[in-house]
Formats: sequence, structure tokens, C-alpha cells
Amino acid sequence: MGSLYLSRLSNEDRQSLIKDLLSSQASNCFICGKVIDLAIHGNHIDIDHVEPTKVGGKDGPDNFAVTHDSCNRTKQASDLRVARILASFDRITESIKSEDRSPNLGDVLSEYGGAKHPLSTNVEGDTLKTGFSDIGQNDVLTVPIYEDKISKFRYSFLNLPIEYLHHDDHINPRAIGKNLKKILEEFHRKLPQLHIALGWLDTSHGKASKVYIFDGQHKTAAQILLGVRCLPVRVFINPDRDILLTANTHAGTTLRQVAFDKSVQRSLGSSLLADRMDRYRRECGRDEADESFSERDLANHFKGESREMKRYIIDWIRSSVTTHTDNKLRDYIDYGGRGTDMPLSYSTIDKTFYSFFVHSDLLTTPFNYKSEEGANPRRLEIEQIVRLMNIIAEKIYIGMFDHSLGTRRIESDIRKGKSIPEPHLRAFRMAKEEILYNWLRYLRQIVQNYFITTGKPIDENKLFQYPIPDACWENIENFVDALKKLPLWVNKDLSLSVFGGKRNNDYWQAIFESGRAPDGVDVMLAGIDTMEMIKPRGIGA
Repeated sequence: MGSLYLSRLSNEDRQSLIKDLLSSQASNCFICGKVIDLAIHGNHIDIDHVEPTKVGGKDGPDNFAVTHDSCNRTKQASDLRVARILASFDRITESIKSEDRSPNLGDVLSEYGGAKHPLSTNVEGDTLKTGFSDIGQNDVLTVPIYEDKISKFRYSFLNLPIEYLHHDDHINPRAIGKNLKKILEEFHRKLPQLHIALGWLDTSHGKASKVYIFDGQHKTAAQILLGVRCLPVRVFINPDRDILLTANTHAGTTLRQVAFDKSVQRSLGSSLLADRMDRYRRECGRDEADESFSERDLANHFKGESREMKRYIIDWIRSSVTTHTDNKLRDYIDYGGRGTDMPLSYSTIDKTFYSFFVHSDLLTTPFNYKSEEGANPRRLEIEQIVRLMNIIAEKIYIGMFDHSLGTRRIESDIRKGKSIPEPHLRAFRMAKEEILYNWLRYLRQIVQNYFITTGKPIDENKLFQYPIPDACWENIENFVDALKKLPLWVNKDLSLSVFGGKRNNDYWQAIFESGRAPDGVDVMLAGIDTMEMIKPRGIGA
């Protein structure tokens, strides 16, 4: 805690201070808000500075709070007030865990009393009138309407109570990421919000309309978590949502104006595909549920964006795998790509699983081709990639990779003599991008060879669009079992050499082919023999 004041207290004075602080805190932990019972938690509580002394906080009773020791030692911010807010956000995260997703602005609004009402408006020429009668504010608010000279979209600036704010998870499907902490800390230091949120509403039907926030959700969420109840928003009036979706996607992809990670880009591409399919049906006079057209038909119809259409379709496949409710590997993927908690980055998944197993050309078969028989090529592709990921998750990660240890400085800790559990070390090493890239190539070869030896003609570029027989899945499982048992994954001496730094794909290709690294280090007794490794355990061992 680093407190001179506390270090000078006798045990009796310390206990008296704790009781006084608990009384002011209604006997609750300052961070998590749960009860502190001295009879039960007496040996597991901390006293800490609310405002850190290093930023000017006083070292005295007025700046102390009592917490559970576990809450204090796992706090996500040095300022206890920010740590308390982050703990409340963690509770929101936990409350939606059963939905297999991360929280977004809509969840924060719901928790803090927002997203309750549509906004009644009256548009007269270049003026918009509105009010907030639902929350007892009966004054009529009149604001000017402006026109964007390029897009011709009309918009107004409104300072809206959170009861009238709603999240648009179609245009912005992003979950709230780890940068929420940094934004919270910025706002907590009284630094101003530099960019206001963007929203839209539809007044064309003459009825009250919800105001949907589609940009700026992190800043909006941070302010709500800090207790702000009214927020400025630039509101587009009756916009073309498809254009907003496209502009928001380009901001995070080609323009790099927004910090979209790749998984969000895939999700946005998936949304854009759905929109283009709806437009295709309308423009071709088809039923709204019709799927008797192909990926190639879409690209031909939207000729001016055929390259984008291809990207939207492939993004749809990747997003469908990533967000699949049965995908057990996704709990081990860092979607931001910079963390140290997960063994796999989304970028690694993109360059390995999706690069090897997603067919990247457009299909000429209809979207509903063989859907009733369960043999639709794209659906097969998605389901079989998920099945492959699940095999790898069950055999290498679940119950073996320890999230509390993470991936930070693992090899360095080994060189310092620190004990790392072998299952965790194995999972960590097998997930390195250049290593995973090479052993997934062997899995691809196993599937290819199976079809060749059984005499089934296939297009190897569409490998996972063919039903993979159970016997081939057994070969895959046997290979992964044999691969994970190789001694190199838990050989701590190799931390000084082959695992000592970033290697390229060719480096590990040489090791897997010969057993020896290009720099002469002996890594395995021999190169990988897939025919031996796909044999059931006990045969050829």
C-alpha cells in the first residue's frame, strides 16, 4: 500500500480505522460493492488510497477505503474510484455471459436506466422540435437542421438524456473493448470529450423514433459509467442506413479512422453482405426470403463494387466461424490482437485457419444449394472449420491453458527458472503463429490425402466444402494427439534457442520436415511422419 500513515498505526488503531471506514461504506467493499463481514473477511481485507498518492492523493483517513484483498490485488486501475467503475462493468459482462458475447453500449444503457423511450420530434423546414416529456421535462427544444454538402444528409446536434439513447448493433456490432479503461481514466481526470457520438433517427413516418448511436460507443459508455445522464449527439435525420453502414465500415478498414480489430471488420462485412442481398432481392423483384441466387450473381449485379462483394462474402464466412455458438476455441482468442491473456490472436486465426480452410473464390451455386440435405458447401465449410477448432481446443487448450498465467514473458520466466505447468507451456508454444501455420498445413494434407486414397475427386481449393468422413476426423484427432505429445513443447532448454525469439514460417517448416532447425539445433529425433501420426494410439508408437 505504501502508506506512511498506516505503517505508524497500532493494531488497535488500525481496526478502529477499518470499522470507521466500513461504516461510511455501508459495510461494503469499495470496489466490488459486496458485503465485508469482519468475522469472515477479517484476514482478507485491505486499506488502500482512493486517489493514488503519486497523483496527489493524501496519505490520511479521508483518502482511504476498505476492500476485499482479492478485489484490491486484481483491480484494473490504481485509482479505486475507476477500479470500482470497472468492477461494475465486469458485472455487466458476467450478466450476459450465457449469451456468449461481450457487452456493448446497449448493455451499459440497460444497466444504467437508458434506452427507455423513443424521441418525439417535429421537423419543419430547417428546424427540429423535440422534448423529453417521458422523463418529466416538458419544455419544447428547438434546434437547427444542417445539411452535409457532400452526402446531402441532414443532421442536428442534440443534448439527449440517456433514456432516449439506443445502441445500433447493426451498423456498429463492436463489443466494448479494453480501451474503455483508458477512456474512463481520461474522463475521470476531467479531460474533455473531443468527439461526440453519432446517431440517427427516422422521422419519415410521423411517429416517435428511437435515436440509435452507431459511432462513439466507448466514449458514450465511459461517460455513462461515470454518472453522466445527458450526452451530446450529432443526429442524422432520415439517413440511408446502408450508406452509414458502408461509411462506418470504411472508417475502420480502408481509412483506418477507427480502431476496428479484424474480427469487427469481418462482422461488418457480414452485415454489408446481408444488406446487399436484401437490395438484390428488391431490385430483381424477388421474394424477401429468396436465396436461389449465388455469390457470383451478387458480384455481377453490383458491378461497381465486385471486389468489395467478394470481401463481404468471405468476411461472412469468417465471422460465422468466429461467432459460432459451438466454437470452443474462441475462448482462447484475443480479438484485439495485443493482449497477453490469450494464446491465440485473431490475426493468427486469420492467417492460418481461415487462410487454409475458407475457399476465397465466389461460388456459382445458389445460397440455398443443398441446404435441406445439410450439404450446402458454405455451411459445410463453416461447420467443419468449427469442428476442427473444437478438436484443437479440447486436446490442447481446455483445462490446460491457464488464463491467469497468460502469455506474457513465458519464455523469459522459464530462463529465469520459474516453474510453468507443462500443459500451459505446450498450449502457449503450439499457438505461436509460425508454428500453428506449419502444423495446420499437415492437417490440411491429411484431409487431402484421405480423399485421394479413397478415390474421391475433389477441388482442393474447396477442401472443407466436402463432407469429411468420420474416419478422416479420427485421423485428425490421432495426429493432434501425437503432435501434442512431442517432447519439444515442454523442453525448457529450447527456450534459449528455437523458442527464444520470433521465427518465420520457413524456420519451423525446416524443423517439422527434418527435426533440425536451420541454425543446426536438434529439436526432434526426426521430421514429422503424418502416416505414423494418424495411426490410433498404441500402433506404431
